[in-house]
Amino acid sequence: MHIRKATLQDLDIITPLFDGYRLFYRQASNLEGASVFLKERLTYNESTIFIAFYDREETEAVGFTQLYPLFSSVSMERMMLLNDLYISPAHRGKGIGTLLINSAKELCISLKQKGIVLQTETTNPAQQLYERLGFNKDPDLHYFWAR
Repeated sequence: MHIRKATLQDLDIITPLFDGYRLFYRQASNLEGASVFLKERLTYNESTIFIAFYDREETEAVGFTQLYPLFSSVSMERMMLLNDLYISPAHRGKGIGTLLINSAKELCISLKQKGIVLQTETTNPAQQLYERLGFNKDPDLHYFWAR
């Protein structure tokens, strides 16, 4: 496996993976919209995306993770939101998620950030991976949503 940070030149590689991620969360396929969304994030440096390749020659992209910057007013520190993690179904269970998350952790440490936060559906089996890699559920905080 080979993990590296994505650039704008990787848009065609990331877009189908991102669309697969959205399908996992029961959204309609929208390759054009996914491409526009990702292009904006990369163009304006609004997110960091790591891509997992099956080999060093980068012939097959098999997963990605996307992180967004956040700030903590209480601690007055920067932190990251690990918003997306997706592995192609044929490549799950091979340690790719671990490699992607560890790349995110290394970035967080190198930038001297407070840490990484994430949210996921209560039924997502990836919770076991998150807990195994040191993420802890916070019993003191509740997530609220408004539109």
